[in-house]
Amino acid sequence: WRRLFDERLPALLWNTGLLTVCVTSASVVIGTLLAFLVVRTDLPGARRWRWLLALPLAVPPYAGALGFVLIFGPRGMIGELTGWSFFPVYESLFFTSFVLTVFRYPYVYLIVMALLRRMSNSYEETARSCGLSHPKALLKVTLPMLRPAIGAGALLVAFCVLSDFGAVAMLRYETFVSAIYYQIEGRFDRSAAAVLSAVLIVITLGLLWIERRGRRTRRYSSTAERTFIDTVPLGRWKPPAVVFVVFVFSLAVLLPVAILCYWSFSGIRSGALSSRFFVYIFNSLTVATVVSVVCMVFMLPVVYLRSRYPSVFSRVISQICFAGYAIPGVIVALGMIFVFHRLLPWLYPTLAMVALAHFVRFLPQALGAGESALARVPPALDEAARSLGAGPFGMMGRVIFPMMLPGILAGGALVFVSSLKELPATLLLRPPGFDTLSVRVWIEASEGFYGRAAPGALLIIIASALALKLMLDRS
Repeated sequence: WRRLFDERLPALLWNTGLLTVCVTSASVVIGTLLAFLVVRTDLPGARRWRWLLALPLAVPPYAGALGFVLIFGPRGMIGELTGWSFFPVYESLFFTSFVLTVFRYPYVYLIVMALLRRMSNSYEETARSCGLSHPKALLKVTLPMLRPAIGAGALLVAFCVLSDFGAVAMLRYETFVSAIYYQIEGRFDRSAAAVLSAVLIVITLGLLWIERRGRRTRRYSSTAERTFIDTVPLGRWKPPAVVFVVFVFSLAVLLPVAILCYWSFSGIRSGALSSRFFVYIFNSLTVATVVSVVCMVFMLPVVYLRSRYPSVFSRVISQICFAGYAIPGVIVALGMIFVFHRLLPWLYPTLAMVALAHFVRFLPQALGAGESALARVPPALDEAARSLGAGPFGMMGRVIFPMMLPGILAGGALVFVSSLKELPATLLLRPPGFDTLSVRVWIEASEGFYGRAAPGALLIIIASALALKLMLDRS
């Protein structure tokens, strides 16, 4: 502790805190503005932009970082054409913040957009009848009502920044997660890694405490039953708004995907699609399939008990299951290394450890989808099925499960793609010789073999985009 406080902790606290603040602030501004443009204004093609602007969620930050390095890096396209680069790519707060922001703003965008679509405009009408102009009504009435959604999105972005490993490691910007990984893999110093993990967990719990305290001190409710969308004419601001939306979408999706396609074709011509590449695909699909199926099965009793039989026990179990989402993958892996290495050495390291780490990390995604699906099933159907002679398992199999199936599949798809993209836990826990697509993308890119890394990154993006579309269709 004393050595780390003297040498490492101040710099890590500064780097991680500054990056988190920059990315979260930029994501809040961009996500809120985009949500307002596509829901409340006469933006051309607004309905199409609603799902297009969510596509950056399908791009893993390390894959997007690889695309931007291939464009702006020392050996990138701009550097080869012009002989110089616009700004430093590595160890740069600005560039790392930029990369994480373009792939994390959809968390704020989707949550704010969902609230805007349900919000009644009667409050704005009342404010305008009291003499406020349209812009002032938006700032003084609508924006304060969006605070819960903005806060929830900002908290998700902050958690993602704190737990991100692939992008910050690829861009050589040192944060707590990358420092923990290198303490384990580079220096084999598990004590230092444990100290850094403890500090990062305290930071994460502090964010949760701040968010919950803010939620308790500010309560929001709506008494308006009438909900409609009052379109705000953009007027002379329409061209700048269209340019802004197209610019964000191009930076977050078109540009990295286009450069990855270019390097994928180059890599394929040089033999990147070897038999080993298909082994990586098979390994990734195996882990992702096992984890998604286990999460869907395990989610059902937890969700049902919490919804139909609320108690201290069911609430505690649910909160424990949700805790995995707030813990970075590298800390989950480190904890499992300590436990399995000492108590169950015959499982260390095996594929079961990789699957268990993914299960802990991504079970909350299945739980969220399951709770949403079960909320649409009236409890009266349970009572009707029991009154007609169905037992508990018969009722679940013939009544509850079929009605929850779309939401269960959507949650399984989210877990599948998240497991496909997971990097730090897989890097630390994988058995010798067991590589997945995400692992090979990171290894090849860190060694400068961009042509070999690009096809795997592009394949992960395609699979993630399909799963995102399934989620949006089911929501």
